[in-house]
Order: sequence, then C-alpha cells, then structure tokens
Amino acid sequence: MKEKLRSCGNLLVLLFKLILYLLIYWTFYRLFAIKNWQLLSISRTAAVTTLSYLISGYLFVKIYGSFDIGKRKSKPIIISLSLAAVMTDLVAYLMLAVMNTNDVNDRNFTFSQPWLLPIVFVLQVLIIIGATYGGNWIYFKIFDPEKCLIITSSERSLKEISRCVRKYRLQYEICRNMDYKNEKLRDAIPKYDTIFIYDVPVMERTQIVEFCYQNMKNVYINPEMADVVELNAHHVLLDDVSLFELSSNGLTSEQKFVKRSFDIVLSVIALVITFPILLIAAVAIKSYDKGPIFFKQNRATRGGKIFSVYKLRTMKENVDNYLSVVDDDRITPVGNILRRFRIDEIPQFVNVIKGDMSIVGPRPEMLANIFNYTNDLPEFEYRLRVKAGITGYAQIAGKYNTSPKDKLILDLMYIEEYSFWLDVKLVFQTLIVLFKKDSTEAFGAEYEEKIEKYDKLYDGMVTGETK
Repeated sequence: MKEKLRSCGNLLVLLFKLILYLLIYWTFYRLFAIKNWQLLSISRTAAVTTLSYLISGYLFVKIYGSFDIGKRKSKPIIISLSLAAVMTDLVAYLMLAVMNTNDVNDRNFTFSQPWLLPIVFVLQVLIIIGATYGGNWIYFKIFDPEKCLIITSSERSLKEISRCVRKYRLQYEICRNMDYKNEKLRDAIPKYDTIFIYDVPVMERTQIVEFCYQNMKNVYINPEMADVVELNAHHVLLDDVSLFELSSNGLTSEQKFVKRSFDIVLSVIALVITFPILLIAAVAIKSYDKGPIFFKQNRATRGGKIFSVYKLRTMKENVDNYLSVVDDDRITPVGNILRRFRIDEIPQFVNVIKGDMSIVGPRPEMLANIFNYTNDLPEFEYRLRVKAGITGYAQIAGKYNTSPKDKLILDLMYIEEYSFWLDVKLVFQTLIVLFKKDSTEAFGAEYEEKIEKYDKLYDGMVTGETK
C-alpha cells in the first residue's frame, strides 16, 4: 500500500513539474512572440531560441534545484526556481537577439524590448509562487508525514538531530527515539517509514543500515570521514574481485591550470562589475566613524601557508577579534548591512588574483579558529589540502555558526568531489546566500565562554606559556 502511495506521489510531482515548466516557458515565449513573429512559425529563430531555452533551463535547474514539492519547504523551492528562471530568460533573450541580427530584422546587434524581461520574470515568479504553495498544500493534504525513528548515542546528539528534523514537520513525524545499544532496536525499526541514524559509531551504524536495507526503510545518516573519502572512489576490478580505489593525490596538473585560469578571469570580471558597490561601501564606512575602509587579517590557505586576507571593515576600530555572537556590539550599523549581503568579502578577489585564495574552496578561517577547532577535531587540518575560497559548500549550505564538524564535512565533500563543473555550479549557487536570512546567523551568547577559553589557550601557545 505504501509503495502505491509513493508511486502516486511521484506521478503527482511529475505532473506538477511538467505543467509548471511549460507555463514558465510559455510566458517567455508568448510575450516575446508579440513583436517577434518568427517565434510563432517554423523557423530557425524559433528552433534555436526554444532549444537554448530548454538546454539552459535544464542546466540551471540542475544548479539551483528542481520543483521538488513534498521534499523541500516552499520558500527554498521558490528561490531556486526563480533564480533558474531568470538565468534561463537571460540566455534565451541573448540567443533571440543573436538570431534577430540579419538583413530582415536588424543588421546591427541590438537588444530588442529589454523592458519586457522584468515583466516576464515577475509573471514567472508569480506562477512559481502559486504552483509551489499550491503544490505543497495538495501534496501534504494527500500524504501524511513519514513516521520516523531516531537512533542516536547521547542526549546531545538526540537534541541536535531532533531540532533539524522538526523544522520539516510536514515531511517527517518523530514517533520515537532509541539508543543504538537498545536490545529492542531491531524489533522497532520495521514499524517506521524512515530511520535517522545520528552520531552512531561506524561499525554499529553499518549493521543498523544493513538491517534497514533488508527491511526497505529510508535511512538518513550523518557522514563520517570514511564516508566522505568514498565519495571520490572509483570501481575497479582486479581479476574478478571488485574494489574501490580511493585516490588522495589531489588535483591533476590540468585541473590546477583550469581552476587557476577560472579564478583569474572571474576575479577580474567581478572586481570590474562590483567597483561601484565597493565605492559606495567605502564612502559609507568612512562616513560612519572616519576609520580605515579595509581590514586585513592573517588566515591560512593550502599547506598551512599564512596570508593576509582583505575585507571591508565591518567592526569598530581597536576591538578584540573573535567570532561574532548574537547582538555583537563590535559590529557597526554599516557593517551589519555589508555582512548581510556579503559585500565585505568583495576585496578577497584581490587575494584570488594574488594566488592566496581560489574562487571556490574552504572558508579561510582565523588562525586561532584553526588551532581551536583542530584541538577538538584533528581532521580539521585536512581542509588545508586546497586553497581557501571565497565561496564553497560550507559557505552556501552552512551558516556562520555551523558547527566545526559540519563545516569540515562540507569542505571535505568539495575537496573529494572537485570538478570544473562543480566550481561553476557553486559560483551560481552563491546567489542563494543573499536570500538566506540565517546565512550570517552569529553564535549564541552561550558560545562566548568557549570562545574566551579557546582564545586564551591559543594566545598561550603563541606566547609560549602553554605547550
């Protein structure tokens, strides 16, 4: 019965997707066809424009996310599809302008009806909003939340995973939680739809996952180091024995060349485009307290190399430098705005051109943070196998106050899965951060004591007062 319901759900989502994507395409095509009559006939212009729309639309949906109602909340779906739609519109509009450059229309390349693009986009966003909220409403009226069992190893772990799962109350209903050592665990698992296994030792977790697989249960696990390393594994056959090859050689020479070229070209373009924003931000910072515009601080990049990262100053002058916390009085009003929209990080493109950083890579942490995190989590130093980056998995998917271990997992996933396409994908996905209010969420006040303890430990190490 549950399998039939799941199949019906998949068919419903597929139907909604087809209708929505057709409406988004029709909005662009039909409005621009009012003055571009060739779009309504069998012509090269119609064929090329349609093909470019379909191909670019498919790629941008792959980058930003699809119309996955029933799995994600409505707002993230709306943001993802809206960004995919506007990018697709721009590509198709450019292609239409190219096809219209001929003896019949315009002999010189021109952008015709640019004012129509915002109208098309607004209509598409309205369609996306209606379809997303309506689709999720219908889906959850038909399908109940999945009955969930949470398996953990401690109260702290249970609190962490429960907090996350409860944010998706329409998708999941927490019915029970159990310790992984509980003798009745195998009797309980078959009673639930979905099993969350969090912070359980790898050996025991493997046994539980195998049992869930036997009973055809959906399983969610939090990855450990071994899981991340396996992401880049290649299946090989030695005679008739199957093996996974786990390569740890880093980027090839070709990959390094392509990545460096991509970094330089994109950084130059970014600095040119954002120069007016930098100018306005500089005036605002100087006008507020007459202090310096730029802020320079030592950070670590590939191989532990120390470099000075450049940022726009967002804090008051001569204050202690540590991780920001909620209601941090060190941050200026101007700094709050710069941090919210990540404008303070624009000068880091200079670091990229100098070769200290890359466009995509792990966040360049403060030296004290690296020492402190590595003290608790030795694997944290693995992030230094590649150059630090302006954007990356951890910067996009995580928050400012994401735990060090979760940041590490996200960064290592990038390192192990690296490809040029992944870099391109993450650059485009960076736009999503601007719409996430919690992306710059600071650490809670309770974290201040831990920060102070760590800073004293680090200062002692630097001055030689501790081992």
